[in-house]
Amino acid sequence: MDHSMYVFASNGVPQESKLATYMNRQNTSTPVATNTITQSFAKVTLGSPVNSKKVTPQSPEFVPSARINTTNSSASPNFFNSFPGLSGTTTGPGYQRTVAESPHSGTISPHLTPQPSPPLTANNCSPIPHVPIEKPAVTVAAYQENVGGTTYFYPTSAENSVTTNDTLSSVNSSVGSSYQVYPGTPSHVTALKSKTGSSSFFIAEDTRMDILNRNALTLLQPDPGQFPDLPQDVDNYHELCPLEPIPTNSLQKALIGYQASMYKATHIKTGTRHCLRRIHGFRLQNTKCMTYVDMWKKLIHSNIVQLKEVFTTKAFGDNSMVFVYDFHPGSETLLTKHFASDSMNGYVDPFATDPSAPRPYSHHKNSILRHQQNNKLPEALIWNYIIQLTSALRIIHVAGLACRSLDPTKIIITVGNRLRLSCLGVMDVIINDTSTASNPVGLIQHYQQEDLTSLGKLVLALACKSTMAVQRENISTAVEVVTRTYTTDLRNLIMYLLSPQQRRSVTDLMPMIGARFYTQLDSVQTRTDVLENEVSKEMENGRLFRLLVKLGSINERPEFNMDGTWSETGDRYMLKLFRDYVFHQVTEDGRPWLDMAHVVQCLNKLDTGVPEKVCLMSRDEQSILVVSYAELKHCLEQSYDEVLNASAPTDNVT
Repeated sequence: MDHSMYVFASNGVPQESKLATYMNRQNTSTPVATNTITQSFAKVTLGSPVNSKKVTPQSPEFVPSARINTTNSSASPNFFNSFPGLSGTTTGPGYQRTVAESPHSGTISPHLTPQPSPPLTANNCSPIPHVPIEKPAVTVAAYQENVGGTTYFYPTSAENSVTTNDTLSSVNSSVGSSYQVYPGTPSHVTALKSKTGSSSFFIAEDTRMDILNRNALTLLQPDPGQFPDLPQDVDNYHELCPLEPIPTNSLQKALIGYQASMYKATHIKTGTRHCLRRIHGFRLQNTKCMTYVDMWKKLIHSNIVQLKEVFTTKAFGDNSMVFVYDFHPGSETLLTKHFASDSMNGYVDPFATDPSAPRPYSHHKNSILRHQQNNKLPEALIWNYIIQLTSALRIIHVAGLACRSLDPTKIIITVGNRLRLSCLGVMDVIINDTSTASNPVGLIQHYQQEDLTSLGKLVLALACKSTMAVQRENISTAVEVVTRTYTTDLRNLIMYLLSPQQRRSVTDLMPMIGARFYTQLDSVQTRTDVLENEVSKEMENGRLFRLLVKLGSINERPEFNMDGTWSETGDRYMLKLFRDYVFHQVTEDGRPWLDMAHVVQCLNKLDTGVPEKVCLMSRDEQSILVVSYAELKHCLEQSYDEVLNASAPTDNVT
């Protein structure tokens, strides 16, 4: 641009400079005569030597000041960044630079008001920590130099130098940031994450897919054509969806002579999903067992599927007892996960009370060795299961209850090899209702000993990877297999649980578990760190979503307060151009340019209101606006406040 086009003020300072305004306000600078500037420009010719101050990297304008800087970055040079005493700004909370303060804008935009932004709130922007900053004592004196038609202003040294808050920075060396953005994956989590090349801005792909699958199972709807006999409502639950094949043969007895089926259902009032376990054809004769139901409802543990309520119903066409539990989508039973390959053909429940059940193991003496050798479970995984199962049994026994359903079909596995005991309380209702014992409470200790025996059989089956190993005639052979394959500690634990001569307790298993408990604790805490990092990323994504909601509420609004051009004028026009800058850029050959990192970066800068400049161009390419993100944030907050205030209902005054 031709320098002759500049219009100079009467005081000798260029019109686009804000130095004159500041110097007049401070009233401490050395006055500059007008004739000095005029004579300097008159002497300047293309052939005349230039008597200028040598600019070196050690000059004051290239030396960072000691003032506290709480902004991100600046894409263009800023005269006030080099001279904190001349900036006339504060870095306290809630500061917004308006267009009148921009050193790169020659005139004030008619669509902006040079007023500070409205008070920041936690609902519409990032939280800003209040950092007490002392205002420095400023003594301003300027020295000007003309080089090649450009006037430079330098602060004078010695006694008239600019005094900054060096002492403050030496005392408070750490200052909190004035904005809140995602700082990136922590170093201790980076080493734990798999090198899959997934985006660092969003949730990990495996975690995302797992959550999506569980959400899909939670929202699953029943098919009336496939299950026409399902009732529409069962007590306070509706939308019943079978979770397992409904037994059609009356000879299939799942629980002590009764058929059982399981459904996913939605509570009518709360909308939460629950698991309904129905006992077919059961009529409750004795209500004393409901005491145990109340005890089970109070039991809460991370390895237990909590019982919510129990009720009777005739909605299925018979007298049924329904047990309501928490619903864990995507879970599978321990039998399906580890024993399905060899036990589904002719599987016999090792805990069944039917003595006439077939025992095919007698015809396959070597099947345990063969299958265990090819598909044995890692011992660390078995100890992981033992720690979780004993933790659940401990809380159950301390509460004066017994599990009584510790078998592979009643233990579910969720994400991260988390075990949960299900079907709790069912045996207490069914058995105690038909029992002739006058004091069923006295049998609790006996049932607790049976729980430990069932735990020993379960661990033995896991070690041998076969449910046939727990049959009476095969236990000794299975123990020999465990002795040759696993450590002595695992064998001793199994032998302790299977020995009926002594009175056993869950607490006696802790010395056998030993330091493996710390390994399990470390694994849980490591997974917690990874998930906490994923949550922090999603929290920031939610912040950007709220920012997009504000932009979407303003951009292209067809009418506002009977004004059809509201969204195309004033501050809203700048937001429209900013929307095009973020989302509608194209390449040199006209193809859409899509860059997720560009979108995230621009939205973060807008939310924090950094002083960095951005070049906005109109769609007809006839107008260019250079504004800062702080000015855009001011426009966004002011425009959204207008929409928000207009949306509030007005009271009709009669």
